[in-house]
Amino acid sequence: MVSIVHTTAPDGISALLTEGLNAQARARVLEALRIATEWYGDSLLSSGEQTLQHAQGTALILASLGLDARTEADTDAPVRVAALLFAALSHYPDPRSNDYPRDAVGQLKVGFGETAAGLVEGLHRLGILRPLTRAAQDSLEGQAQTEILRKMLLAMVDDIRVVLIRLASRVQTLRFLVDHPNELRQDMARESLLIYAPLANRLGVWQLKWELEDRAFRYLEPHIYKQIARMLDERRIERETFIDDVVNRLRRQLNDNGIDAEVYGRPKHIYSIWQKMRNKRLDFTQLYDVRAVRIVVDSVSDCYAALSLVHHLWQPIAGEFDDYIAQPKGNFYRSLHTAVTVEDGGALEVQIRTKEMHEHAELGVAAHWRYKEAGKSANAAGAYEDKIAWLRQLLSWRDEIADSAEWVAQFKRAQLDDTIYVLTPQNKVIDLPKGATPLDFAYRLHTDLGHRCRGAKVDGQMVALNTPLKNGQRVEINAIKSGGPSRDWLNASQAYLATAQAQRKVRRWFAAQDEAAQLTEGRALLMREMQRAGAVQRMQANLDELAAKLGLKNADAMFLALARGSIGPRALDIALHGEDAQTATAFAEPAITTRKSKMGGADQGHILIVGVDKLLTQIGRCCKPVPPDVIAGFVTRGKGVSIHRVGCPHFQRMVAKNPERAIEADWSASARQADNALYAVDVLINAHDRQGLLRDISELFTRQKVNVTAVKTQSKNNMARMRFTVELKSGEGLQKMLLLLREVSGVTDAQRV
Repeated sequence: MVSIVHTTAPDGISALLTEGLNAQARARVLEALRIATEWYGDSLLSSGEQTLQHAQGTALILASLGLDARTEADTDAPVRVAALLFAALSHYPDPRSNDYPRDAVGQLKVGFGETAAGLVEGLHRLGILRPLTRAAQDSLEGQAQTEILRKMLLAMVDDIRVVLIRLASRVQTLRFLVDHPNELRQDMARESLLIYAPLANRLGVWQLKWELEDRAFRYLEPHIYKQIARMLDERRIERETFIDDVVNRLRRQLNDNGIDAEVYGRPKHIYSIWQKMRNKRLDFTQLYDVRAVRIVVDSVSDCYAALSLVHHLWQPIAGEFDDYIAQPKGNFYRSLHTAVTVEDGGALEVQIRTKEMHEHAELGVAAHWRYKEAGKSANAAGAYEDKIAWLRQLLSWRDEIADSAEWVAQFKRAQLDDTIYVLTPQNKVIDLPKGATPLDFAYRLHTDLGHRCRGAKVDGQMVALNTPLKNGQRVEINAIKSGGPSRDWLNASQAYLATAQAQRKVRRWFAAQDEAAQLTEGRALLMREMQRAGAVQRMQANLDELAAKLGLKNADAMFLALARGSIGPRALDIALHGEDAQTATAFAEPAITTRKSKMGGADQGHILIVGVDKLLTQIGRCCKPVPPDVIAGFVTRGKGVSIHRVGCPHFQRMVAKNPERAIEADWSASARQADNALYAVDVLINAHDRQGLLRDISELFTRQKVNVTAVKTQSKNNMARMRFTVELKSGEGLQKMLLLLREVSGVTDAQRV
């Protein structure tokens, strides 16, 4: 059980850790230090640094920034506590669990409050980024991934102070690596430049930004670093002392001349100097902004008055004056820039602007991080950049807001909640809209993967395909070798797809399948009419020619037009027979309804009724018998004798009710030997649904010269159920057709209905 005990703060590190805190806040920090000492023991981080040493160093950096020291009423000190306990969840003394137990967070809430516990948990979640950031490479794709990683880091936390602690943690790691170089130092330095320094820059935490950049640059380019350090010919503390002297002198002069101004300066650090030399191809002697100050005044007139005063104090350098107030930059940046020669012979850059200009430059479309990092795309900065600007405002307000809860609430208003970031099994980061599902993830990776998706694992656990994803989760897609989407995926109430892009891909797939069905239907219509016209042999190889007569591009276009009713009976009849053809009645019946077989009447002499001659007969639609099926008749009222297969369930039910109306029947010899007689037969096909299945089955019917008079298909749970009504000459032809259908890829069963 974590509990607060009253600990007397010793001298040294404890005093620094608790600087600026009241008594209660100091007690919490010291208790966190005690627990960290007990739990961490002698454990080491991957960098080789002791966990406890790292925690103390991180907390000291945050204390130097003044965090937690806002008011006497603030008794929690959550940031410094979280920094000390950053690894508490992975060191919680519970040998029963490989992962951190949920009651560990509860214990931290009891001992240190919900805010501190939430920060610790947020730091633990960010651990997932470590292998990702180290894998980021400085390539075109790597740069895109790096930017996504920066956004992901911000989006994964509920409190921006988690990011501040993470930045301080990285600074502490780079400090440790100064005296303890190892194989990780290059990787740590590279990811610091790619990920953490730009984040510190965007959040306006300059103290962390310059140290991250300088130390990383020192490890990556030690020779260039030392060369620039020698050229500066002075130590950093001397440069800072010089700036302090310049700032104090300017403040006195401006005050004496009645100009109310804020004056501050920050010496250029080595990495910034090297960047300017490299980007502008300048020699070190050509740099005039190695040392710089900024003057912020109330009005435009004060800007020019301050400029006059600066030029009176020091000699301006020719050609180094820019008036961006009179002529603003394209991004509306406004300021006066000048460079002067000071008493020691060196150069000093001075920027002068109003408070409004300064706020616009720091937080608006001309913010430093926008035009410096975004390059040519700066003007296209969107909602994400606006939210970053809001976050920077929150950071600048942290010393003015007494209630930490209010600060957190304002952060949550600006939280990057419109995008989530999830990982592939290969550690690639994918950004998706909030509410996206594993199906959206699959379609983002590849359209075909989305079509074939049948399951998903999130962080190693199977989940439903409509499960909303969360930041930082690792998603793995389970897919079949071939197949297509389900229509349920387009059902808004089931929430399978949240992205419009994925929904469009599913709709296009079904549109293609509908077109395939229409092709089959149109082909069946044409073949039927050609059979009636006796033109099958003559026109089978000239379908494109027939399409051209109808003014269509090819045979497929003709099939679609027939199915959609764009070609009327008269037009088709003329194309088949010429202008003198009589009006055809070929389209009297819809293609998808079963018509009577050509063997439907007794006058054709193909059915023999025992003891009766020339009796009206009709083929039963329920079982559609064909020679050599064993058949029997049933005397109907007013419609003659209905012919059924003996095993037909419908026939057996009728006979059970009226046995006296059953009559013997058989096929005539002519029926068994006829080559031109066709019988309608229903065929049922079950198959694994896939793209092109209907097309392949239709092509098989066409090759076998089988006329299709009706089609009905249904797809559910990736299984297709198709019912075709076809015209065959005999039962032997039916058996051959069923064998061929079973050989079609994906077909599991084909049988007569």
